[in-house]
Amino acid sequence: MNIIETEIPDLLIIEPQVYSDDRGYFFESYNANKLPEEISSINWVQDNESKSKRGVLRGLHYQTGEKAQAKLVRVVFGEIYDVALDLRTDSSTYGEWFGVILSDENKRQLFLPRGFAHGFVVLSEESIFTYKCDNFYSKKSEGGIVFDDPTLNIDWHIDKEEILVSDKDAILPNFGRHRHIDSE
Repeated sequence: MNIIETEIPDLLIIEPQVYSDDRGYFFESYNANKLPEEISSINWVQDNESKSKRGVLRGLHYQTGEKAQAKLVRVVFGEIYDVALDLRTDSSTYGEWFGVILSDENKRQLFLPRGFAHGFVVLSEESIFTYKCDNFYSKKSEGGIVFDDPTLNIDWHIDKEEILVSDKDAILPNFGRHRHIDSE
């Protein structure tokens, strides 16, 4: 596995070694022995999967307090633009975001430690997105930031007119008004 550091400390891209031939391909999507300790030592407790059509944008979501979550995300089918926003108040990159294309072709994964908001938008006609969490979901600990916050200026790689968000995500607060990740 190839581990790529991003501009934001602790946020990592993981590229697996893919073995392809005329029958198809094989790769290890997770192997604790081949990952850095900050990933391999995590006790992953929940796997989630979503299927979405082009333009669906999910996020930016996070969990607060004791229910904060680290995530290991990837795409099984299709292509998305994945965004992580640093909400760690003690971080030199607090308030900065990073985006990467994840697809069934590049087989890249993104590791988000606790302290990040996360969202993605589907660029292909459909996608299947899956991720591991190190903490169980808690409705009372959920938080979010609206995807089109003008202070963040996130380039979602798709025309705004094509973006489809849930009613819940459409009314999320701006970055300056979000619940801090370390709050209860």
